[in-house]
Amino acid sequence: MGGLLCCCHIEDSPGLRDVYESQGGNDLPSTGDFRSDVKDATIEIIQYLYLHDSPFTVNIYPFLSLHGNNHFPIEFAFFDGESIRVKDGDRIYTNVFDANLDTLVSALDKNGFSNMTIIIGEVGWQTDGDKNTNTQNARRFNQGLLEHAMSGNGTPARGGPINVYLFSLIDKNAKDINAGTFERYWGIFEFDRKPKYELDLTGKNGNKGLAAVEGVRYLSKRWCVFNPDATDLEDLPDSISYACAHSDCTVLGYGSSCNHLNPEGNASYAFNMYYQVNNQNDGNCDFSRLAIVTDEDPSNKVCQFPLCLHLSIHLSKKKATSNTEEVLMSGPLSVNGGVKRGGDLPLQVS
Repeated sequence: MGGLLCCCHIEDSPGLRDVYESQGGNDLPSTGDFRSDVKDATIEIIQYLYLHDSPFTVNIYPFLSLHGNNHFPIEFAFFDGESIRVKDGDRIYTNVFDANLDTLVSALDKNGFSNMTIIIGEVGWQTDGDKNTNTQNARRFNQGLLEHAMSGNGTPARGGPINVYLFSLIDKNAKDINAGTFERYWGIFEFDRKPKYELDLTGKNGNKGLAAVEGVRYLSKRWCVFNPDATDLEDLPDSISYACAHSDCTVLGYGSSCNHLNPEGNASYAFNMYYQVNNQNDGNCDFSRLAIVTDEDPSNKVCQFPLCLHLSIHLSKKKATSNTEEVLMSGPLSVNGGVKRGGDLPLQVS
């Protein structure tokens, strides 16, 4: 369970990240307490919340435990695995989510807040940007989370329903990627409101899947790709760098969906992203004659080359969502609407 607590913080208090941890070096949830160097400040905040009947909101990211530790058992990140069992007294943990949450429960109990409501402000799994991020793992985690949260069983230390906000509704192509390129791919929907995978929000794993938005219209089926007849390649590296700096090429990174492309494919992806974010303007598909426009889709089964949406159709919809900043592309969508407003999907259980 090493690295178990690397992803927890009090929501909307960025100066107080990773505020709780297991004590004594054994990583057991029952030993959880607030870190000594921030304990006084943390307790002060909690007291204020408690007096005003407000919940403690925490973000838990099992993926980050896996991402940050090559020795972390991947099955422990999901809810349907039984191969990893951690014994803590008379309690048994089969997933890192419960272990993480119960570490917080222990910390609250030790400091006189055993009745405090806990809300999971963000939890989810990405579909791209890392070797462990894909639609299969995202569905496995999120469906397992929903079934677990809505079962009413709670965690080994605290029974009852679990209040969670699933992160997130759609991808964010302008999100900071200092932690990793996977940060842009938490969405359960594509930018054009097409579901990425089947997900039953009732938590029953039935046939009630996500529904796509109807009537979405795209620009012409035109892509900007590397010119196979180009002979002077001196400017190619700088051209690719420029295109990526002014668009989003994160899917070309290690472990990502387009990481398998050859050099010409990498150039094509970069050029097309730049071309699409500039609304298929012909002047943005040249790059010193290194690029050409084609009507043949260069996408393959795992790597999609995006198209722009028809702006005249969708601009009115953008005005109606003034709390979000949208880039109308057939790719990752930027939504900077704030926590539990633009990006998080509430799945509160009562």
